[in-house]
Amino acid sequence: MTGRKNVLRGRTAVVTGAARGVGEAVARELAARGADVALVGLEGEKLAQVARELPTESRHWQVDVSDEKAMARVADEVRDRMGPVSVVVANAGVAEGGPFLDTDMASWRRVIEVNLVGSAITARVFLPHLLDTRGYYLQIASLASIGAAPMMSAYCASKAGVESFSHALRPELAPRGVGVGTAYLNWTDTDMIRDADQHAVLRELRAHMPPPARRIYPADHVAVRLVAAVERRASSVYVPGWLKGVQAVRAGLPTVVSRIARRELTRSEFSATGLLGSGGRAAEPRRSS
Repeated sequence: MTGRKNVLRGRTAVVTGAARGVGEAVARELAARGADVALVGLEGEKLAQVARELPTESRHWQVDVSDEKAMARVADEVRDRMGPVSVVVANAGVAEGGPFLDTDMASWRRVIEVNLVGSAITARVFLPHLLDTRGYYLQIASLASIGAAPMMSAYCASKAGVESFSHALRPELAPRGVGVGTAYLNWTDTDMIRDADQHAVLRELRAHMPPPARRIYPADHVAVRLVAAVERRASSVYVPGWLKGVQAVRAGLPTVVSRIARRELTRSEFSATGLLGSGGRAAEPRRSS
């Protein structure tokens, strides 16, 4: 892959969490630039609908990204039906919020399983493809990877984890011709974020962020930036661009966040949200009877 025009045409790309939100928007943008897209996620009917609407060859697989055996079968089926994969976008993710002591640990653990373990499994099963094609793996991270926020311990831990994971993969795979990128996103207009605004704890959290950090960006705008990063095999991409400047001050963020939290977040009683959005509800942990 190079930076030339139409570099994605005829390539096979995998997008996890592709039923809605950023994943759906990325799948649509990849297809618009000529890629054949394998859609992976938990919501089979929604995945099928997206696949039907894409202009290139597209197939869908209903699977839990944290299920290693199932994901390995998907990787084999993608190769058999669509050919070796050149691009993987590890986007699948869920979130929950609220005080850690009040959080259901099954939900907390599920965030880690989907966001972090699921990303590692996605990389593991598709890396043989990327080694064959000298392809590119894009890990979706977050502003939460750079600066942790109170009341979102599972999400922040998982996104810090995927950032470190992608940083570790990059030099490991570079000698073998595989590019690895990390995408840092702020609030994006997705089902998960719209649901978050219905909960006092997350509404309050966003209200006390600096004005630029409160802005919500359209998913299709984010997708254009992400797919452009895929085309140039970028090691990092920031949406919005000002997030890159936060890296320079990240060492001081815990102190600043703690001061704000002591002043502002002790005025109200907050409760745990559970997994957010339709995607979160689809990923809810199964409980034994």
